[in-house]
Amino acid sequence: MLIAVVVAIVLLGILFTFVPVMLWISALAAGVKVSIFTLIGMRLRRVIPSRVINPLIKAHKAGLNVTTNQLESHYLAGGNVDRVVNALIAAHRANIELIFERCAAIDLAGRDVLEAVQMSVNPKVIETPFIAGMAMNGIEVKAKARITVRANIDRLVGGSGEETIIARVGEGVISTIGSSEHHTKVLENPDMISQTVLAKGLDSGTAFEILSIDIADVDIGKNIGAHLQMEQAEADKNIAQAKAEERRAMAVAKEQEMKARVEEMKAKVVEAEAEVPLAMAEALREGNLGVMDYMNMQNIEADTDMRDSIGRLSGAKVDHKDNKKN
Repeated sequence: MLIAVVVAIVLLGILFTFVPVMLWISALAAGVKVSIFTLIGMRLRRVIPSRVINPLIKAHKAGLNVTTNQLESHYLAGGNVDRVVNALIAAHRANIELIFERCAAIDLAGRDVLEAVQMSVNPKVIETPFIAGMAMNGIEVKAKARITVRANIDRLVGGSGEETIIARVGEGVISTIGSSEHHTKVLENPDMISQTVLAKGLDSGTAFEILSIDIADVDIGKNIGAHLQMEQAEADKNIAQAKAEERRAMAVAKEQEMKARVEEMKAKVVEAEAEVPLAMAEALREGNLGVMDYMNMQNIEADTDMRDSIGRLSGAKVDHKDNKKN
């Protein structure tokens, strides 16, 4: 008898461990019709029954039409069943049309579907860092924007995130500042930036709907135009100096070349003068030039040298007298 009691207790323990009888009783008490064989089948399919039945009870109490097969298939696909049911309940309470298939797809895509539903009810504010742009007069203007967005559930699957919104708004702010003729116009009317950017439809292809873009802060930065002009002037000066140095080097090279040519011509003159005595000797030898002719030529050269010497001395005396008179 004792052995039979022990065996019965062991069998009941195994039965209650494998078959979630208490979970089945809880489902029946909540009005959810789930057979005990369905729970056993979940065990065999390696599905934790509580991960499916508890969200099913919650959905049934909230008035949602969700079946056990839907929740079990989403669990087997790796989704978060409890979060999906919570999102469906929140959407149902907020009168947002959301079916289970779309909610499960959003959850399997890696997005927090409950947070998306909450953002649809309560919009989120995204604050951008300071975005710098340059007006046409060369003054840098920095602006910080606050973007109020609401989740677009229809575009959550395949839509881009917050980074795309911030990048597009930054591009629009820079474009608006750059199209302003003077930076004071941006300071006087900062709402011009938000209106221009909001009119571009920057939320297309994203998982959000932009409700408003507000400029939180506007600041003046550097005079980029003057800085660029200074850099351009410095670059032009360097180019001019390089060209001047190139011309100077070419002039020096030309000067050296001319000096070399002068020396070359002097060498040719000396060479020609050296050939004169040889030619005269040849002429005397062949009889083309007489001795008396040669002597007359020498007398003429001596007379010419004497006249030159007298002329130089006379000029020196005249200069000396002029200096005394002064």
